[in-house]
Amino acid sequence: MKTVRLATFGLATALQLLFCMQSAFAQDGIGLEGDSNPDDGTISATATQVVVHQTGGSGQGGQPISAVDTNWTPPACWHEPVASPRELEQAVNAIENGNLVPVNSRLQWGIDLMHEYYRDGADGNPENYNLDKQGEGMWWRAVRNPNREDELEAGDCDQQLMFWADDGAEPDVPTAITPEMLAEYAYDSVKVPDTEIEMQPADDRLKVNLPTWIWQEPAAFDEVRVRAELPGTGLWAETTATPTSLRLDPGTEDAEVHPEGGECAIDEDGSVGERYRRGEPEAVPACGITYRRSSEAAGGSYGLKASITWEVDWTGSGGTGGDLPDGVFETTYDVTVEEIQTVVR
Repeated sequence: MKTVRLATFGLATALQLLFCMQSAFAQDGIGLEGDSNPDDGTISATATQVVVHQTGGSGQGGQPISAVDTNWTPPACWHEPVASPRELEQAVNAIENGNLVPVNSRLQWGIDLMHEYYRDGADGNPENYNLDKQGEGMWWRAVRNPNREDELEAGDCDQQLMFWADDGAEPDVPTAITPEMLAEYAYDSVKVPDTEIEMQPADDRLKVNLPTWIWQEPAAFDEVRVRAELPGTGLWAETTATPTSLRLDPGTEDAEVHPEGGECAIDEDGSVGERYRRGEPEAVPACGITYRRSSEAAGGSYGLKASITWEVDWTGSGGTGGDLPDGVFETTYDVTVEEIQTVVR
């Protein structure tokens, strides 16, 4: 790979480049002015043109899930098609109006280097923007996962500058976007509802040795689907997260969870456990906790953790599909547990 020196630009352009490297890709989507405005064609310095849509859950108001497998993470970056030959030529022509052209996820170039690389064919690139292959392929560029763009790994794709790939040909880079990558990006975009549980007695009246019943009404938990697609390419993937269990952690070793292990199954109707049954003081809750010591010595409250496990799978274009790591979302409740007061006469 050819070494690029800022001195090629001159001082003013170098300063502008450094500014753009910090501010580029601050918003989603991509803007290609294209043939509609040939005098001001620009390639927008944005993260990705992948479109993401969620159904179920809480949409953008929800919370992301974390993979149970801590060794797995969604991709921090990838390469995707960004411009046709004519669009790239128009973007370079627009540089004379003060624009720069992004050639990877953080680097933008002025007119001298754009001419050298993409008009004159430096470093093995096709000459004249590959205009003679208009409609037969696209220029590809590194982009960053908008959810992870500031992570160190997000720069791994930037070793490759913008490159050409014919339609139907698999680009010779391991990070070229695939349906599985789209599925993993969709996983990273899943928003699930907060884990809100019902308790009896209420959380401000929990008593030592008195079982606390925990439940959720039917349909409280339902599957969440996120579809990610790359317009104009036929590439798409849909990730489905299905809630499977509610796990309880009482926040102290001086407690007993029901059932043993603290994992309450989520029924097919989306409910968890069962409501408190009055008149049955000896009954054991299907899902719940029995605290054995007051929370006074623990600072006044225990941190009861309720976490939902989500089973995740995906389907995608070309008959692709498979499983992804289970995800989990956890909510902590501060609960006060008191001794049962007795009156001696």
